[in-house]
Amino acid sequence: MHSLAALPGNRILVHGGGKLATRLAGQLNIPQQLVEGRRITDAETLKIVTMVYAGYINKNIVAQLQRHHCAAIGISGADGNAVRAHKRTHPAIDYGFAGDVDEVNTDFFRSLLEQNLLPVVAPITHDGHGQLLNTNADTIAQEIARSLSAYYETCLVYAFEKNGVLMDAGDESSVIPKIDPDTYRELKQQQKVFAGMIPKLDNAFAALDSGVACVVIGRAEDIHQLISGEKGTRITHE
Repeated sequence: MHSLAALPGNRILVHGGGKLATRLAGQLNIPQQLVEGRRITDAETLKIVTMVYAGYINKNIVAQLQRHHCAAIGISGADGNAVRAHKRTHPAIDYGFAGDVDEVNTDFFRSLLEQNLLPVVAPITHDGHGQLLNTNADTIAQEIARSLSAYYETCLVYAFEKNGVLMDAGDESSVIPKIDPDTYRELKQQQKVFAGMIPKLDNAFAALDSGVACVVIGRAEDIHQLISGEKGTRITHE
């Protein structure tokens, strides 16, 4: 959190928490199912992810940022009508209460940033009719970055536990420094990209198509070097 707190300029943090949600669901004997890296969200699982994401994890992140003298504010997509979504439909798979983003309240986020607040966003959205929805955090990050790119030069950083996108999942030194569309197709054909990484990369290219200035993937603690291009994987159309 210190590296994020020390980063100059406006910042927004969108977080997940799937591992903790899966662990808690297991302790409560609530079966979990993932399809291509996306969680099937039945009614009981929605309760779990709302408690874990919008409660425990969100407020702990806010507290850690405050510790580093960073004025953070924790929200979900339902707060301030921040992110509205609809229940996902699919011809073959019932994703339950999984949501796909319809609209980001850009003015709401801009007002928070103008108050020098760092929004910490839990990936729980709403449909405008009182229903909460579990929405992919990477997708929310991409949509927020896209919506703000009309007002700011926006860099989207996907932070996870690896040094970047790896050619060999077991070798942290095998970081692919740059991925363009042709490289991405080859990686998928060779099954070098794992299911959990596919949504990140799909969202990365969608963000670039929508006006986001840069997209990088790597460790959160390396955020300064990720943005400067010294570390991680940069997604590019070039």
